[in-house]
Amino acid sequence: MRIIGIDPGIEKTGFAILEMERGKFLVHDFGCIMTDKKLAFSNRLNILAHDLAKIIRQWKPSAAGLEQIFFSKNVKTAMKVSHARGVIMEVLEELGVPVFEFNPGHIKLALTGDGRADKLQMKKMIQCTLGISVKNDDTADAIACGICLLTTRPEPR
Repeated sequence: MRIIGIDPGIEKTGFAILEMERGKFLVHDFGCIMTDKKLAFSNRLNILAHDLAKIIRQWKPSAAGLEQIFFSKNVKTAMKVSHARGVIMEVLEELGVPVFEFNPGHIKLALTGDGRADKLQMKKMIQCTLGISVKNDDTADAIACGICLLTTRPEPR
C-alpha cells in the first residue's frame, strides 16, 4: 500500500510518499510544498492545491495520513493552517484518496513509542528506521504521519 503523509501548513506543507514492503518502510519521495509570504493568501492556497495534486497524480497513493492541528496560543496561525488543511482535504477528496487524521501525540507514539517525543527524537527515529536524515521539521512530521498510517490502519474519515 503506497500512502502519502502530510503535515499541513501555509508556508511549508510537509509530504512523504511511503510504502511498507515485507515489514520494511520504503520512502519514495519527501519534501515540502513551499509558498511565498509575499503572495496573496488565496494565491498561496492555490499553489498548495496545484502542487499537492501534482504529487498525488505522480505517485497515486491509496490513502493519506493527515496531521490534525494542534495549537494553543496563536489563533491567527491556526486559522491559516486550517485553510491549508481544508484545501489539502479537498484535493485528496477530488482525487479519490481516503484521508486518515492523526493527532500529534498519536503520530509521535507510533514512531517513537513516546507520545511526547520532541522534534529531535522524531528525527533520530526517522534516521534509525529509514536510514535518511531529515532536517526540516515539516518533512519529518509528514514522514512520521505516514509511518503512523502504515502501522495503525484506522478507518477513514
